[in-house]
Amino acid sequence: MRFGFVGSFGSPEQMVRLARECEEHGWDGFFSWDGLSMADWGGESLTAWDPFTILAGAAAVTERITLGAMVFALPRHRAWELAQRALTVDHLSGGRLVLPVGVGVLDDRGFTSVPGQVTSLRERAEKLDETLEFLRRSWSGEEFEADGEHVRTGPFRFGAPPVRGHIPVWPVGVWDARRPPLRNLRRTLRWDGIVAQARGTTPEEAEAGPDAIRQLVAWIAEQRAADGERTEPFDVVASGLLPDDKDAAREQARAMAGAGATWFIDSWWDPDTATPERLLERVRQGPPQL
Repeated sequence: MRFGFVGSFGSPEQMVRLARECEEHGWDGFFSWDGLSMADWGGESLTAWDPFTILAGAAAVTERITLGAMVFALPRHRAWELAQRALTVDHLSGGRLVLPVGVGVLDDRGFTSVPGQVTSLRERAEKLDETLEFLRRSWSGEEFEADGEHVRTGPFRFGAPPVRGHIPVWPVGVWDARRPPLRNLRRTLRWDGIVAQARGTTPEEAEAGPDAIRQLVAWIAEQRAADGERTEPFDVVASGLLPDDKDAAREQARAMAGAGATWFIDSWWDPDTATPERLLERVRQGPPQL
């Protein structure tokens, strides 16, 4: 299992430094986050920086680690601009970009304060799928047009493909053993991995624990076996807050790895405790040693 860290709070300079420190202290990935104006979350001091700019800065000061955001709110973006920005960071990083993606949250005024933005869950899910299809076609190097309900364009062509042919996509998937949202889960099977969540209204409630990860991994294996065509690796991405105690952090990480997670993203979302100084201190402790 690999370990990533979210740069949740701080200035652009502090986040780029945090990415460099992640690489120096043994982490496998650095992740920004994607929001515009987040209503009351984070307090008055929160500034939501552009994730692709942060990741471009991180790409320039690192050589090894994976780069992404937790998570890109694709329905809020213009598909053609998103394709250009992702391709730029992909090339700047030498093919180290991943795209964890979701429908976004309505706490983001980038949805609710902009006339014409889709806001219903159904519409955001539809636009997510159409934007992903736009990305897929943009990587071919061929000219194409989009003719979806929400993403409709004339001809586009992006002449350079991604460094590795495509950029890995990890859609958010919500696991609920009693009421699995199958459309949501099946979306992930069309791509390269899943950002696993449980049902919940807060980041903490939405964290999928080892039992949920184990059930989800079994479901994914069953579905991929039935498909018979998908044999390439598939990432299962868990997230949460690792304990400060090294032994406790190791046990939590071992439980996630044993359940089948391939990534664990250490995620600090409480603005009262996740100061830039505290994030840097945590990164310098390094990830758990399994």
